[in-house]
Amino acid sequence: MEQAIQVVRDALRFLNDVGAIIYLWVQQTLLGFVRGFLPDYWAGSLVWLIMQVIGIVCVIALLGIFAILFIYFERRGVARVQDRWGPNRAGPWGLIQGIADTVKLITKEDVIPVRADQWVFRLAPIVAMVPAVMVFAVIPFGYAKIGAGTDALNMPFILADLNIGILYGVAVGSLTTVAILMAGWGSNNKYSLLGGLRSGAMMISYEIPLALALVSVGLLAGSLSTVDIVKAQPFIKPFGIDLFGGYILLQPLGFILFMMAAVVELNRSPGDFAAAEAELVAGYHTEYSGMRFAAIYVAEYFNAFFVCCMATTLFLGGWRGPEILPSYAWVLVKAVLLFWCLVWLLGTLPRPRIDQMLGFAWKVMIPLALLNLFGTALGVSLWQAWVVK
Repeated sequence: MEQAIQVVRDALRFLNDVGAIIYLWVQQTLLGFVRGFLPDYWAGSLVWLIMQVIGIVCVIALLGIFAILFIYFERRGVARVQDRWGPNRAGPWGLIQGIADTVKLITKEDVIPVRADQWVFRLAPIVAMVPAVMVFAVIPFGYAKIGAGTDALNMPFILADLNIGILYGVAVGSLTTVAILMAGWGSNNKYSLLGGLRSGAMMISYEIPLALALVSVGLLAGSLSTVDIVKAQPFIKPFGIDLFGGYILLQPLGFILFMMAAVVELNRSPGDFAAAEAELVAGYHTEYSGMRFAAIYVAEYFNAFFVCCMATTLFLGGWRGPEILPSYAWVLVKAVLLFWCLVWLLGTLPRPRIDQMLGFAWKVMIPLALLNLFGTALGVSLWQAWVVK
């Protein structure tokens, strides 16, 4: 029995470390090849650049696959909540509906209004898509330990382990609102302009409690690096196994505030005021079609997946969990469960008035976020003064 358990553990460890092993093999192979015609310094820099490009291409490819899966998952989930069928025509159980929609959008005519601001209108989908991909640079999708003892190599599955990872994520993610404002203004359409202005108002209001919730996590961890935050989170460890934990145990209010603010930032129901179809036709993307509409539409799902991954990283322990799954599988499982919560809200809650949502942000969420921040700062100060010292 013990031998069988050990075999299973070794297999799971291999599945977890195989990505790091392939990465190191490709890196060493490229380094040996490039050193044949470049000095060591330039060879190392060139190989680092090539590996970063490979990582970015892999992340973009995976995001494209996840976007198609999430769109299907959302449609079927909302249909289930609202007692409808959902996609059921394209392929068995509607599984290739996303591929059919992709083909449709690729072949659809790209129409630009005659009186639109041409440059702003064309740039808006690019400004929406690029930050939606860039934010994933600071998400640790897993963790591998190659070797044993003091010579072991610890490798987080992350493109850039920045010491200001949280700040980077919030700053780059906020650029999506700029894209919405550009789309609204550049369309020369009153519905689109109202959607863009609504997005700006909601961002100013809900970015504050969201940022304050993240600052509270940074105070607890003593770092803004996403990798350091995952490592610092407390876990219940029976028999030395990370069973359950995360900063959600110490920051339940911060987690709730973060997710509530993120729903509005993502322009998802009940906070989808920038594209309220019952009021503004389609809001800021009313005039978009073809691949430009697809870029804006897919960027929304990229941002939703990023928020779920960020919440997983900061509050739910990231890659940490029992060794019944590889580390990257734990990140995906937690993120998908959070995405289901977003789908559940989408199919359940009605959209309130925008003045009610703005008032809720300034009168309820910001005071609660400040109270949570002050309480966290006080708790950290008392812990360092009385326990650590």
